[in-house]
Amino acid sequence: MSRAQLITVGEDEGDQRLDRWLRRHFPHLSQGRIEKMCRKGDLRVDGGRVKSSTRLEVGQQVRIPPLPSADEITAQAVMRKHVSPADEKMIQACVIYRDDDIIVLNKPAGLPTQGGSKQTRHVDGMGEALRFGLEDRPRLVHRLDKDTSGVLILGRTRMAAKELTEAFKHRETRKIYWAAVAGVPHPRMGTIKYGLLKSGGHGRGGENEKMRCIHPAEVDKTEGAKRATTDYAVMDKLASRAAWVGLVPITGRTHQLRAHMAELGHPIIGDGKYGGSAQENLGDGWGSGMGEEIGRKLHLHARQLTIQHPTTKQVMTFVAPLPDHMKHTWDFVGWDATGTPNDPFEELM
Repeated sequence: MSRAQLITVGEDEGDQRLDRWLRRHFPHLSQGRIEKMCRKGDLRVDGGRVKSSTRLEVGQQVRIPPLPSADEITAQAVMRKHVSPADEKMIQACVIYRDDDIIVLNKPAGLPTQGGSKQTRHVDGMGEALRFGLEDRPRLVHRLDKDTSGVLILGRTRMAAKELTEAFKHRETRKIYWAAVAGVPHPRMGTIKYGLLKSGGHGRGGENEKMRCIHPAEVDKTEGAKRATTDYAVMDKLASRAAWVGLVPITGRTHQLRAHMAELGHPIIGDGKYGGSAQENLGDGWGSGMGEEIGRKLHLHARQLTIQHPTTKQVMTFVAPLPDHMKHTWDFVGWDATGTPNDPFEELM
């Protein structure tokens, strides 16, 4: 990356567009990068803001901000090629909304939001396929677990990402999840207030760590425990065998919904970590299994997200269709996703 510099327009360089002048001096610069530098005010002529079409005169001084080298730009282009054509097609098909500031995905189950020590294929790494003409990659502003599907929003500009991050931090968003759980919670609507404490995993690198529920009265006395609150509502049921529940995380702790439902005695179907054979509190549930095919995948879906748009300030709600494995389960047990309100709590609000 070069330093900022001041270049004087030479005797034979007058009466030409700024962008053409720049590309003669810096052939590796793209038109998109030039336009962005103009929009941000990083490029200036005689101290004033300019457009890419501004015509230069002999003797004017052009301020050039720090620029990436040709090698750095080539390296960026190589990184972009790491998104395979198949992944590019897949992630672009996940887009359910986009404008100049935000992009909203229906994240597939099984695809991590971010990379880790053993995760090389993830949403963040596919950001280059989601630029859609903008120079910057979209930025993550919140997360979904690898096996959780549903609404995931990204900021397409630095300012939009900052506004969205603050909104999630200060709980100015409303997230509604759908889940299939073992057994039928009673009462049919309630609030879970167990605190959560991270318990280390058993692997060499701490793999398989879990969140352990702490009674609300013990949270302040337990080092490392954090308060967590989840609203739930039963939307339909299959006798006493299973239930379709709506979940609203009031707080946003790691694995909050999964740990809370397991503690209630109604683990989420397909959740081997919190609802498997080692689950201590099965309540009147049946563990997380529900037959070999249905119990194979986690049945937790980020169905709906309501936010205030970071630029227009309009309140917007995004809804993500169920993933195939959950749609199959809904069809199999006869639950009608089309005839039920996305927000089971709306009549109480």
